[in-house]
Amino acid sequence: MSTHDVEVLIKPECHLCAEALEVTAGVCGELGLDYRTTDITEHPDLAAQFAEEIPVLRINGVVRDFWKFDPSRMRRLLS
Repeated sequence: MSTHDVEVLIKPECHLCAEALEVTAGVCGELGLDYRTTDITEHPDLAAQFAEEIPVLRINGVVRDFWKFDPSRMRRLLS
């Protein structure tokens, strides 16, 4: 199994972030992968770059999805 660095960029009180984290937790759980979250409000550079696209899915540092995460697409990207 390949190893992936899965990161979800979020911000507080974001309903899309909550939904994206549910999808991420489910897919990563199925595949036995860990993921991490990064709160963009604690990182001004990320806040400036992604303010309008939150949540953002990054896999190995590459943006792969934003706003609504598709579980089928995520499985494909991580398999």
